[in-house]
Amino acid sequence: MTPQTILFLILGISTISFAFDLILEILNLKAQRKDIPAEIASFYEQEKYYKSLQYNNEQTRVGFLKEGFGFLLSMTILLTGGFGWLDTFLRNYFTNEIPLALAFFGSIMILSDLLTIPFQLYDTFVIEEKYGFNKTSVKIFIVDKLKGYALGAIIGGILITVLLYLIQSIGANFWIWFGLIAISFIFFANMFYSSLILPLFNKLTPLEDGDLKEAIESFAKKVDFPLDNIFVMDGSKRSNKANAFFSGMGKKKKIVLFDTLIKNHTTDELVAVLAHEVGHFKKKHIIYGFVLSAVQITFTLYILSLMVFNQQLSLALGGTQQALHLNLIAFGILFSPISGITGLLMSIYSRKNEFEADAYAREKFNGNSLSSALKKLSVDSLSNLYPHRWYVFFHYSHPPLLERLAALDGK
Repeated sequence: MTPQTILFLILGISTISFAFDLILEILNLKAQRKDIPAEIASFYEQEKYYKSLQYNNEQTRVGFLKEGFGFLLSMTILLTGGFGWLDTFLRNYFTNEIPLALAFFGSIMILSDLLTIPFQLYDTFVIEEKYGFNKTSVKIFIVDKLKGYALGAIIGGILITVLLYLIQSIGANFWIWFGLIAISFIFFANMFYSSLILPLFNKLTPLEDGDLKEAIESFAKKVDFPLDNIFVMDGSKRSNKANAFFSGMGKKKKIVLFDTLIKNHTTDELVAVLAHEVGHFKKKHIIYGFVLSAVQITFTLYILSLMVFNQQLSLALGGTQQALHLNLIAFGILFSPISGITGLLMSIYSRKNEFEADAYAREKFNGNSLSSALKKLSVDSLSNLYPHRWYVFFHYSHPPLLERLAALDGK
């Protein structure tokens, strides 16, 4: 294909993707209802439920503006050859392809983030503040940004350097070796996320002795769950929203509880939430998910190997010569319909896993306690009780609350 044809294809994919997401957002907004479902009526006051509708409306409208701004910016850059211009400009300072690519991607990542900071600030300090969620200070916001930039530069820089080195030195077979490296990195990240990455942003403290710790350890022993440590994370320094998870893929697992979760739930509810997480482990969802991710990465890299040396991709983005970093940008857009399909399949698989983990918690601990915990989590986070079925199909990694409650009740 000619560069012009490739550019039209890239523009078409970007436009269709934006329009499709916009339609789904509108459908989801229109699906809202003012009646409170009977299953959750005892947890929701009418006034607070109306507040949740307003919260979701405001988030959606700001999302419209952010996505529209991003789309117009992308179209402008593509139509004016902005990526090619940046490549030409940076070649005045870099002659080696790898430092050139690092400067190219670093510039794009920082500029794109800086341009969306107004939306991030409005979301955090206006919407989240208005509805009682925000606990982030301006200092924390800035420090998080700087840490994120540094972490992205280190990890992203290393991975991009390795990828480009393998492409240059091995050629089309780079995908085999980089696939092994990428899969190993994901495995390493899963193993040590709570030990190496999470402490950079949050403080983890061992759960104090008491009824909750005894209940968790008792349940873990009952179901033969290899529990190593139980930590409490200071999630409240950024938000009132709550969560819990476990990390590790070896014999020992670490459970992490948000302090906000502990504050708002009973001991039985907390153990039920953890029983759900244990269900993922017992059903081998973590292992299967890792394998599927490995297959997805390998497939993507193989398709990339068929296109990465195509000079027409660079020219389509306004480049004057072949550049691996321009080809990677073009590939990312051209491959997005396929990655969208694989992402959709992964979401369907994830929702199935959530139902199975809920069933495990009901069988091994207490379904009523889990239902109560899910209701509280939904109410406290002002979540959408009536998402449109198509929005759920394409975007939700977890089933909507009412579907989970029905499944727990055996309906």
